[in-house]
Amino acid sequence: MSIGAEVAAHLPFLRRYARALTGSQSTGDAFVQATLEAALADESVADSLRGGRVPLYKTFNKVWSSAYMEVESAESIGSTHEIAAQDQLKRITPVNRQALLLTTVEDFSTEEAAEIMDMSADDVESLVREAIAEIERESATSVLIIEDEPLISMQLEDLVKSLGHEICGTAATRTQAQDVVADKTPGLVLADIQLADGSSGLDAVDDILAIQSVPVIFITAYPERLLTGDRPEPTYLITKPFQEDTVRAAISQALFFGSSRPLD
Repeated sequence: MSIGAEVAAHLPFLRRYARALTGSQSTGDAFVQATLEAALADESVADSLRGGRVPLYKTFNKVWSSAYMEVESAESIGSTHEIAAQDQLKRITPVNRQALLLTTVEDFSTEEAAEIMDMSADDVESLVREAIAEIERESATSVLIIEDEPLISMQLEDLVKSLGHEICGTAATRTQAQDVVADKTPGLVLADIQLADGSSGLDAVDDILAIQSVPVIFITAYPERLLTGDRPEPTYLITKPFQEDTVRAAISQALFFGSSRPLD
């Protein structure tokens, strides 16, 4: 398999990570593009990418760490979501969020994350603990769960409540979601894509976003359907079967960055 083919297989997930890390699809994709350009400009870097995801993410991390402030200050316009994310990023150290995303959303081991971030495993564990402490400090909100599998819905309910949030409603169809929102205003939405009656979780979310701006986390067994690059993509996307730490990290990110924009 060529280097290009190997890298291409990992790109959708690197783009997901870049978006979650920066809070912006356009900024995240800019860093991914810069990573690929760095590999093209240095044969040794390109050769290292044959080693799989770890060297690819490590190269991305070097590009992101060296150019982060410059890109942040250059992107002065964008969606409300992107501008809010930039404003928030100025107030905290992103490295804690990076460690948590690598070990949860991207499912790297602590040792792999340490190699990517060029630090010790103990330091990564410390950063993750700090990030989790930050999650605990998040202000409570009300959560709407759009999920047609009862056991998964119950699991998400228990997780949301354990984080100090309340459930404003659950829905297994688009119509049920509309009914919940007509009565209560969620501060966060967790949504599957394929629902019980054949309706779409994407449509259910669009209904909500047409009324109000609210962060959304998609949880699906088919993430590649939303990672095509053909349309604006959700920043927060979790693959089934999921780990609770992954959902926990995504909730923290979504609440940290604030509102989501509709999928056009």
